[in-house]
Amino acid sequence: MSNATLSRTSDLSTRRIAGIVALVAAAVFVLWGLVAPASTPGRILGVMFTKSALSATLRLSVPIAFAALGGIFAEKSGVINIGLEGLLIISAFVGVYATDVTGDIWLGLFVGVVASVLLAALFAVVCIEFRADQIIAGLAVWLIALGLAPFASQVIYGGPNTTSVQTFGTVTVPGLAGIPFFGALFDTSPIVYLMFVATAASWYTLNRTSFGRWVVASGENPQALDTAGVDVNRVRYAAVLISGLLAGIGGAALSLSLGQFVGNGQTMVNGKGFIAIVAYLFGNYNPVGALLSTFLFAGLDALQLRLQAAAIIAVPQSLVRTIPYVAVIVVLALFGKTRLPEAAGEHYESGEDR
Repeated sequence: MSNATLSRTSDLSTRRIAGIVALVAAAVFVLWGLVAPASTPGRILGVMFTKSALSATLRLSVPIAFAALGGIFAEKSGVINIGLEGLLIISAFVGVYATDVTGDIWLGLFVGVVASVLLAALFAVVCIEFRADQIIAGLAVWLIALGLAPFASQVIYGGPNTTSVQTFGTVTVPGLAGIPFFGALFDTSPIVYLMFVATAASWYTLNRTSFGRWVVASGENPQALDTAGVDVNRVRYAAVLISGLLAGIGGAALSLSLGQFVGNGQTMVNGKGFIAIVAYLFGNYNPVGALLSTFLFAGLDALQLRLQAAAIIAVPQSLVRTIPYVAVIVVLALFGKTRLPEAAGEHYESGEDR
């Protein structure tokens, strides 16, 4: 056995042991909290397993989940779209502005999605037609949106934050909405239900349709797809535009759920596009896995917000706010095992290597 193989085996064993230790520690924490409700673990569990906590998790999941679904389509086709953050930002601003102008929140959502799709189309042309470096192009999309959206808000509204507009209401299912904890699933925004529908539709498209098989082949073996008579670049354009559509829904839903675009600092998006990349990588490019990963990160985000409000643990709030990001690092280090598509990040021109 070669030294490289031994090294990989040792690394896997170390990660497996560390993962088991982490799971055991989590189990001990939960058991402690259940046995001693007045203890710190018990109080934290009391904050976690409430209807309001699940409601916040669902709300915080929306932009991350939609961006993650979009990222799956783009990357499985062979185009690495790390500009998801930028797509969320631009759609968040345009969605609020369009709602403010038209007075129709659903029309505002639609216009926000259109803005995201147009920016995604620009990204696709630069990467596919002009064969630019996908990572650099994705960073450019993020930086353009990060600068353009607050600037447009400054010009239109006189500040980086827009005025308030109407927000999405809630859909309540009588009887079921009163169930402890899980009742939040039946008393939530229509966009949350759309998130579940989009996840199922994405899974079905990628696994049960010809287009889904083309997307997978475009990222795994574009030469074979080209030989079969399917235009690889058209498939990649379509996949990137779908990523823009899905990320656009997430970004516009984020701002319209609040009723305002906040452009201060890293804007109200605040890294959710990058968390989405981690979510679909952790979910191994499976839409359902990406959604479950999103729930994990959004749940931790909701938890840190409630821990700050309840002051359960005696640590600075600045450290409490890092909980979701520390969790991302831990999850990737201990459990991350993702196989990238073979042709991800590689340019292709019809006729190559045939």
